[in-house]
Amino acid sequence: MFRNVPDPIPARMKGLNRAQICDDNWVEFVRDWKGDSAAGSSSLSDHDLLELIESQLISRHLDLMARVLRVQNKVFYTIGSSGHEGNAMVARATRHTDMAFLHYRSGAFMAERFRKLPDMDPIMDSALSFAASSEDPASGGRHKVWGSKPLWVLPQTSTIASHLPKALGTAVAIESAKRLKHALPVPDDSITICSFGDASANHATAQTAFNAAAWTAHQGLPAPVLFVCEDNGIGISVKTPTNWIASRFSNMHGLDYFYADGLDLEGGFADVQRAVEHCRTTRRPTFLHLRTTRIMGHAGTDFEIEWRPIDELCAVEASDPLLRSAALVLSRGLMTPEKLLAFNEEIRAKCFDAAEKADKRPKLSKLKDIMKPLAPYSPAAVNAEAKRNDYDARRAEVFGDKLPEDQPPRHMAIQINQALHDVMAKYPSTLVFGEDVAQKGGVYTITKNLQKAFGSRRVFNTLLDETMILGMAQGFANVGMMPIPEIQYLAYFHNACDQIRGEAASLQFFSNNQFANPMVVRIAGLGYQRGFGGHFHNDNSFAALRDVPGLIVGCPSRGDDAAMMLRTQMALSAVDGRVSIFLEPIALYMTKDLWEPGDGLWQFPYPAPDKAIKIGEGRKYSSAFVSDGAVKPKARNDLTIVTYGNGVPMSLRAARQIALERKWQVEVLDIRWLVPFDPKWMVKNLGDPRRILVVDEGRHSASVGEAIVTSLVENDFGKLPIERITGADTYTPLAGAALAVIPSEEEIVARINSAF
Repeated sequence: MFRNVPDPIPARMKGLNRAQICDDNWVEFVRDWKGDSAAGSSSLSDHDLLELIESQLISRHLDLMARVLRVQNKVFYTIGSSGHEGNAMVARATRHTDMAFLHYRSGAFMAERFRKLPDMDPIMDSALSFAASSEDPASGGRHKVWGSKPLWVLPQTSTIASHLPKALGTAVAIESAKRLKHALPVPDDSITICSFGDASANHATAQTAFNAAAWTAHQGLPAPVLFVCEDNGIGISVKTPTNWIASRFSNMHGLDYFYADGLDLEGGFADVQRAVEHCRTTRRPTFLHLRTTRIMGHAGTDFEIEWRPIDELCAVEASDPLLRSAALVLSRGLMTPEKLLAFNEEIRAKCFDAAEKADKRPKLSKLKDIMKPLAPYSPAAVNAEAKRNDYDARRAEVFGDKLPEDQPPRHMAIQINQALHDVMAKYPSTLVFGEDVAQKGGVYTITKNLQKAFGSRRVFNTLLDETMILGMAQGFANVGMMPIPEIQYLAYFHNACDQIRGEAASLQFFSNNQFANPMVVRIAGLGYQRGFGGHFHNDNSFAALRDVPGLIVGCPSRGDDAAMMLRTQMALSAVDGRVSIFLEPIALYMTKDLWEPGDGLWQFPYPAPDKAIKIGEGRKYSSAFVSDGAVKPKARNDLTIVTYGNGVPMSLRAARQIALERKWQVEVLDIRWLVPFDPKWMVKNLGDPRRILVVDEGRHSASVGEAIVTSLVENDFGKLPIERITGADTYTPLAGAALAVIPSEEEIVARINSAF
């Protein structure tokens, strides 16, 4: 059928514009067609074939259009799908309600999926995205992403397989939701689809997902995810070893392997259908190895002719799947060469026309419009939801006749545990999961008895993999649930940071707030664990959290605050779909005393369920509290200390010593919310102090103290003496040496006496 493919290396094929050469190859192939007629296969009907080739041609001409118009600054993305058009078969064999997490070479998949619903235009929608128009229905012009709310394609920018964990997590969540009788937004027998390249299959994040899928299947737990490895044999310029994907995955325990030829619609469609049907009926993780090729380079800026042998390039271009698709149409007599060429030109014209129109459509230009979907916040609604108290009957079932607000004051560990019981009673769609959270109740007993109260379907252990824990959290959020995943230690979060930075926290932004990942991630961390440490368990490095756009980070210093802050963060998830971090100071979990051993003054009554703390609102400790009334009130504070977390009780004790020794009026401000830090609250509560000390347990070069001092200067406090105490720029050592690298009460007192 390919007898009229041009000779291997004609002179014109040695040019730089390989896109034009590939386009010319196809046109000449069809124009000069002299193949024989043949009947179609039973698995690929004539109707299937005609619609699939249309989707493939749409994808190809979007690529060609992007290459031409990029030089005119009318298009801003040229990573194309050429050679991968066989993924249209996956779209045809699946449903539009099968949630899809796609590889960036998914143009044909999208064009084909657009058929699933009426009155949708893949060409215009794609053109708006390519042109970064604010009318782009996927991201509102924020990025070129494949996405669609009605077609259940969740937009993402993943290029190195960071979307695989959340795809698997979504598959697990579909099955879990059914067991919990949670109403799914998609049919009960839906699957999830996750496509990626052969090079990305080697990435640690991909390996995490494959391992977790196999781990799940090994236990007989359903996880209907279809991993689609689009194998083109090369990653930018690095070739994948021959047969690597088949050898690596065809016999992987717990992962059911299928192969399909994505270069041949007739030969590959039945195999694609078999893989999809297997995944849907068995509910097992399924690996579809889809043969593809890559023509026209990695992107428009990749001039392969400069680094790839010409004979190799020509051989790759001769494997163009659109040549085979054209041969099938022509050999079946479904179109004449003239009609097929005319059809091709009609699609080309539509793509260029759409691009020209998209170029004239509105673009994002104002910062407020760009940032609008990043961090939606409805303060009044969130505060009302946080204080909502209409679940007394459920609370009575959970707590019995011992409501926590009626009990004596308790320390933070118990209060967080009670708050978790409370929010799980309030929100039936909430789940708690992580390492050791179930029967053991967590390393620090924070989740003790939760599984007993709510069952193993809502409180469960995961495999020891933080990346997958956060991927699973995104999966549950994708089906409308509100997860509370636990990361056992702050240092362990760094292994999986991109699941929050690049995936969960970015979803609202890149989907123009059409999709969200509502979740509260609990992380035990910070320093001051006496007798136990090393930097993995005594870690004060949370700067990475502060650098994630749109992320909320709360850090309580006492139990009642923790309960009220957790309520607010859950309400934020429920109302605005936000991602937030609940950073729990391990060293304060069991702290009961404040001024001296045995006084029990760092234990507090549990706040009633109609009480909450607004985001950005801190707590002020008055000079009367600090000195117990021993210092005569003055018009101005002699000193105000601004701090958070472990720094609060330390600063209070240091302030008390200074107040009594120097007869100073000292106040302490606990900012409570590390992100966003609210300078307005701080300025309002600072009053008119004579001196300011910032106590910051984070590292000197990368912590919230910088923001505090900057805000002080920006709000005209720069004329005052300002000092900052921080942790040292080092990892935390073991045992007593740890206390030398983080602030101490003695250091606070010494700095006040020496600097002021």
